[in-house]
Formats: sequence, C-alpha cells, structure tokens
Amino acid sequence: MTKTVVLIHGAWQVPASWDRFKSRFEAAGYTVIAPSWPLMDRPVAELNANPDPKFGSLTVGAIVDHYEAIIRALPEKPLILGHSFGGLIAQLLLDRGLGSAGVALDPAPIGGLIPGPKPLSAAFPVLARLNGWSRPFTLSKAAYDKSFANTAPKAQRDEEYAKYVVPAPGRIFFQAALNIGTWVSPKKRTQPLLIVVGEKDNTVTPNLAQQAYNRQKGSKARTDFHEFAGRSHYLANEPGWEEVADYAIEWAGRNA
Repeated sequence: MTKTVVLIHGAWQVPASWDRFKSRFEAAGYTVIAPSWPLMDRPVAELNANPDPKFGSLTVGAIVDHYEAIIRALPEKPLILGHSFGGLIAQLLLDRGLGSAGVALDPAPIGGLIPGPKPLSAAFPVLARLNGWSRPFTLSKAAYDKSFANTAPKAQRDEEYAKYVVPAPGRIFFQAALNIGTWVSPKKRTQPLLIVVGEKDNTVTPNLAQQAYNRQKGSKARTDFHEFAGRSHYLANEPGWEEVADYAIEWAGRNA
C-alpha cells in the first residue's frame, strides 16, 4: 500500500486550503505533498493583487503536465487526491497511468458530461466576460457564499475567503465547458478511483458527479462513489471534514 499522497487544490484555492486534510493524512502515516498549480507559488496577497500575466491563459493540460513531473519524481506511486478542478486533474493523471489510485472530491467535469443549470450558473460569470479566455477570474464573496461554501458557517466563510481565495485561470473554465483537453478513457484506466460529492454542492452537483462515476465505472478497475449528506462544495474544510478525510483514508488503505 502506498503511503504517499499528492493533494491537488482546485480553482480559486491555494495549497494551504489542504491543511486540515494534510494533518489528517499525516496522522495516518502518509507523506503528504500539496504543490501549487503553475504560476501560483506566491503569497495569497500577491496572487490577488498582481497575478502573473500568463496566469489567465493557463491550460488544463499545463496543470496536468506540472503534476505529472512532480509525481514521476516520487519514490513510489502516490494516491492522487484532488478537489474540484483538482479532481478533474486527478482523473487526467490517472488516465496517463500515474498514481496507485485516485480520489476526486466534487470533481470538475471530465469531457462529455452535461453540467445542468446549477453548474452552468456558477460558471456563467467566468464565461460571459470579454476575453475571459485569457484573463484571471476571482470568485466574488457573494458567489463563494452561495455556490462554493454554502453550508459552512458564516464566520468560517468570512475568514477563509480572505485566507484561501485567489484568482483562477479563465481558460480552464472554457476548456471544461467546451470539452477541450478534459476527456478520459475509462477502459484503459487500471488504478482504483473514488468519486465523492456533497449533497448540497451548488458548483459540482451530485448529478454531475454521478455522471462522472457512470462514465468512469466503464473501467475494469474498481470505481466507487460516495455522497455526503448536507455538505457543500467546501466539504474538505467545512464542519465534518474529518469524516470526509477518514473516508478517503480508509478507502485508500483498501485500494491504493
């Protein structure tokens, strides 16, 4: 069984948003690696005030390449665990034959899925901007409260919006919407995969996560699905996050 885990954050987040999960996995004996996306290895205040000029046009493929290089340098095949766009990245890495197993929390859609009204509404402000394809986009506090961390306590939302939320590359949202560079081939996947979603997720709805599971279970490798009741897209940090982390740890112990 692997004892290394690579944590991949999602859009609008930084590696520090994994601190709770990191401590839980370390307590379970894992070596935890939580790198940032390309062009993001800077303090939160700098990322918000002055994002890299190239950041808006960062692609899904470039992010996957970045993590592939990190994973190939490790001494063992790790568990790959990603949240939101990180969950999509995790599945794309598995598609390249990397990792011993994968966990996708509230994953952004792989190619060919039908988002539905709530995910489309959450993505619309990004997609509707002039030249949004090449510009960074910051999630507003109102959108964060409504669609990202809607079941988290207000005090937590206020504190962690300031602590963890940064711009995201506009291009990746267009790629997800247009199925560009987001396809996987479940029939060739040999590593186990767990897809997890929160019942109250307004960004990646249970229906969208279920579609990903239905597509991915075409693999001969083990493919599992779990929905946590009463949780939002922020299920790795909101109250009860320990249950989510422990579920992933227990599943990995049996399957990674």
